[in-house]
Amino acid sequence: MARPFNLEISESAEYLSKSLSKARTSMEKERLLLLWWIKTGQVTQHQQLSQRLGRDGSTVTRWLQKYRQGGLGKLLEVKTSPGATPKITPQMRSQLEEKLESPQGFGSYGEIVEWLKQEFLVKVKYKTVYRLV
Repeated sequence: MARPFNLEISESAEYLSKSLSKARTSMEKERLLLLWWIKTGQVTQHQQLSQRLGRDGSTVTRWLQKYRQGGLGKLLEVKTSPGATPKITPQMRSQLEEKLESPQGFGSYGEIVEWLKQEFLVKVKYKTVYRLV
């Protein structure tokens, strides 16, 4: 026999219900539904939750741990990858802005690409310079 939940949900059932109706992504809906079922007493066992959600028990356990650690905010947190580090540093950018504001300036984006290569030994694509400038 499965043991009952040992989880205190701080949000009210009404709040969870409203949040559920306003949820934009399926990820939010799933996780809010999980809390709402527990709060309203519709689900009393871990196994019931995983069956209703169609998720593995370990996934449900991970979600519940997130909620225990940081509440609703932590549970609904969406992680994003940091992306690549920019090739053009803030120092390089400020020098480029100064050069662009000077009377000589640049005649083309290609000249900027060459200038960056000569000044900073950085190979930057034409497209990148076009977007930046």
